[in-house]
Order: sequence, then C-alpha cells, then structure tokens
Amino acid sequence: MLPLSLADSALGLKFGPVLPSRKDWRIGCLGAGFIMRDCHLVAYKDAGFNPVAIASRNPETAHAVAARHAIPTVHESISALLADDSIEILDIAVPPDAQPDLIRHAIEVGKGRLRGILAQKPLALSLTEARDLVKRCADAGIVLAVNQNMRFDQSARAAKDVLNRGWIGQPVLATIDMRAVPHWMPWAEGLPSLSTFVMSIHHLDTFRYWLGTPERVLASTRPDPRTRFPHTDGINLYILEYSSGARASSWDDVWTGPSKEGVAGDIGIRWRIEGTEGLMQGTIGWPKYPAREPSTLELSTRKQPNVWLKPRWDGVWFPDAFIGTMGQLLVAVENNSEPEISGRDNVETIALCEAVFSAATEHRVVRMAEMLGAA
Repeated sequence: MLPLSLADSALGLKFGPVLPSRKDWRIGCLGAGFIMRDCHLVAYKDAGFNPVAIASRNPETAHAVAARHAIPTVHESISALLADDSIEILDIAVPPDAQPDLIRHAIEVGKGRLRGILAQKPLALSLTEARDLVKRCADAGIVLAVNQNMRFDQSARAAKDVLNRGWIGQPVLATIDMRAVPHWMPWAEGLPSLSTFVMSIHHLDTFRYWLGTPERVLASTRPDPRTRFPHTDGINLYILEYSSGARASSWDDVWTGPSKEGVAGDIGIRWRIEGTEGLMQGTIGWPKYPAREPSTLELSTRKQPNVWLKPRWDGVWFPDAFIGTMGQLLVAVENNSEPEISGRDNVETIALCEAVFSAATEHRVVRMAEMLGAA
C-alpha cells in the first residue's frame, strides 16, 4: 500500500471492531456498577445490541440502571437472572474474586441454553482457576470471551494493523509509559494483587496482542503512597524479553507524584513501538475520561521518509471499545469460532500477570515456560 496518502485521514487502518450480523442476541447483564452502567450499556445502545435483563447484589442499583438504559427485566437476585431461560448471552461485570463462582453457576444452570459468556478481566486471580473456567465452558459448549478492552482502544488496534502490514518491519522495542491515577474500586481492597491484575493487566495483554507471549519477565514493584489500604504491588515496572530479540517494557505509575495533592501533574499514557523499518508512537485518551479524548497514533517509515503519518478517528476507549468486546463474542457465537479475546487466549495473559507478580515480589527472572507448564 505504501507510499501512503496524507489525504487519507485514517490511512486505511483497521481500528474498528467486527460486528455480528445479528444484533438481537438476548443479553443478560450481571452487575450494575460503573463498568456496566457507564461503559457496557452505553456502548451496547450505540451498537444496537439487545440487553434484556439485569441483576445485581443490590436490587435497587439494578432497578436504577435498568430505568436509565430501558432494560425491560430486573431480576431481584443473581440466581434468578442466571436461571432466566430467555437469556442467550451472559455479560458479567462483578469483582474478580466473585466472578469464577458465578461463571461456574452460570455453566451449571445454562448448559444447553446459554451460548456465550463475556467475563471481566481478570478472568480469575490464578492461572489454575482460569484454566478451570475455560475447560468448563468448552465442555458445556459455551463460548467464553474475556473483556480485555484495551485491545479495542482505537490506537492499540491500529498499531496492531500496522504491525500486521509490516510497515515498520520487525519489532525491536515496545514501551508504554503510564502516568495516571486509577480509581481503585472498594472491591480491590483485600485482593492478593492490586496493580498487576487490575491495571497492569491492560498493558500486559496489549503487549501480548502486539508481540505475542514473551519468553522471560523481569519486574519490580513498590506500594503506591496514595493508596491507604494494605497492598503489595502498586507502582509496577517490568521488562518482557522475546525469543525474537524484541523487548517490551512498561512503567505503570499509579502515583505520578502528589498530583492529587496540589502539585501540577503530567497525567497521561504514551506508547511507542520501534521496528527495523520505522516506528510509531501514540497516546491513550482514557485518563481524560469522562471527556471524550481519542487515543492517537503517528507513524514514520523508511518507505516514506521524513514524514509523520497521523491517522485520526472519532472513537474513544471508554465507552466505545466495549462495542468491540461484546461484538467479537457475538461474531464467534454466530460463526462457531474462537473469540478474538477468548478465554483460552486469556489464560496466557493471566500467566503473564502471575509471572510479573512473581518476578517483582520474589526478585527473580521468571520464564513463561515455568508459568505455563504449571497445572
């Protein structure tokens, strides 16, 4: 395709989701917190998807969300929603320590009727439990996908397309520099891992999306001074080593200095991928949410020297990416195919999270073969 036209604002890149031919799949929504209320259901309305029922641990919250999004049925308990014979697709948005038991329950009562499950990330807090959930869904004939939504951020997705097209040659170095303050949910307190399985998992999965699963992991962590409840992993620094020679690294800085305490901050997320034939770099717009700040990408290649190509789009990660996460599950159900963000693929992301956590807390280099070989 090169040389590229500067008049083409998107460069022909594939950064949007693939959508199902059917949009009336009957979706049951489990959970009514922020991610369901402000992301999933907003995106589903924009896409024309069909959420038909909702339930939450707090029925009053479920009723409020149903009224806001015109969901016709509110179940007074989670068990009642899981037993609803009209539901074909289960959309889960609950804390990670509660999710595995709910998936197992859904498989038990939905076998033969339930077609697909969209689980939250992390699928589980251990590799053993993640593998168990994948096997149970496969045995029951239920398609399992995991909501690794950064893969549907427009710049992350466009970067993958650039890599697929070979425009920057063989990857040499990929980096993500995050200086942003997550809003830790109350359920995060007491988890065995904080940043690794809640925040860093986005970047670790994106590195896997871009470059595949690495061979070795080095990592360091320290607590976040702002987060008052006890935790081990706060600010995460890690390096991923690939057998190809490529390297990836991220600085997941959830502190950013006292930017919430009166210091002028520099909040943002920047990424960069260097290759043998070019480089690309960009920003992630998520820290500006709820303002709609599109992520960005700019590209320079030896085949069109001394030019920065800057594709642009109107979409944003939150909430638009959630059209893609549900959409790819529905496509897989329709085509009887593996989802793009399948539970089976996500096992390696969970293994990578475990490797980073182990490398950081045990102060050692961890080989991914060691993690993936564990039962």
